[in-house]
Amino acid sequence: MKAITLLSSGLDSVAALAMAAESLEIEMAITFDYGQRAVQRETEYSRKVCEYFGIGHRVISLDWLAEITHTSLVNRDEEIPALSVEDIDEAAPANITENSAKAVWVPNRNGVMLNIAGSFAESKECNYIVVGFNGEEAGTFPDNSFDYVKAMDCAFSYSTQNGVQVLAPLIELGKTEIVKRALEAKAPLEYSWSCYHGGELPCGECESCVRRARAFKNAGVKDPLLERLGI
Repeated sequence: MKAITLLSSGLDSVAALAMAAESLEIEMAITFDYGQRAVQRETEYSRKVCEYFGIGHRVISLDWLAEITHTSLVNRDEEIPALSVEDIDEAAPANITENSAKAVWVPNRNGVMLNIAGSFAESKECNYIVVGFNGEEAGTFPDNSFDYVKAMDCAFSYSTQNGVQVLAPLIELGKTEIVKRALEAKAPLEYSWSCYHGGELPCGECESCVRRARAFKNAGVKDPLLERLGI
């Protein structure tokens, strides 16, 4: 069974790739450039992850998506929200993470990426597209949910001749469990970049950084990326 993977170099996509590679032949990884702030870091780290797994890597530009995206993940004139661990706690008001999600939303991003990946998967006779969708983020990002995966599988049953399916090994997992599973699968987390910003070091304040830091703390291990960077 063969697959291609969507790879942003984030914790989730690297973990999903490592877990899928244990039982599937990974044909290639695709990284998308849609003008996101961290695109250079994501591309650099994704390339290293692909070298680790010995798989092909393709970067696809979506210039038009950058043009129509007005939120802070792409638009440098808008400020990316800074959150604390308390802000992402279950007891925190829901509007905090809802507003954070809105601030970094890219119009139909996962829909666009999956459909492009579906074309590659069909052309390469791959059965699956591996994604890092996970249970923790599904609460604020509906295109990370189990229902969304099922909907895309249904669409691909019409739009691909070989019935490509979306494989989301993290779909029921929170970030702490993802860290544990990734380490068990020997994922190269020292080259996983989760930060919404693209600096030399992770900002430590965006929602993605905060969720990652909490996960490693709860798992009781040091973040391999921070170790490599000497933080």
